[in-house]
Amino acid sequence: MPGQIRYSDEFKIDAVSQVTERGYSVKEVAERLGISTKSLYTWMAQFSKPQRQTDQEAEVRRLKKELARVTEERDILKNRSGPRPACARYKQPVLCF
Repeated sequence: MPGQIRYSDEFKIDAVSQVTERGYSVKEVAERLGISTKSLYTWMAQFSKPQRQTDQEAEVRRLKKELARVTEERDILKNRSGPRPACARYKQPVLCF
């Protein structure tokens, strides 16, 4: 076909990795690269890693997010100097009883 563009395997693998590894949507990657979503889905079927590795990677990402959240909560509680009375929240001096 005269008007058909042929993409290299490297280009296809990079496009697939944007969806599978970086978490972009198929529609977003297809629009950005100027290709059809059908082509991208076909390349994903052709070049994707086995599903088992993808599940493990998803679990690692989930655990990293959870660790970051728990670490942040711990740091907030660690840096807290204890409960402050309501009057201590005001910038102007207020009598505390």
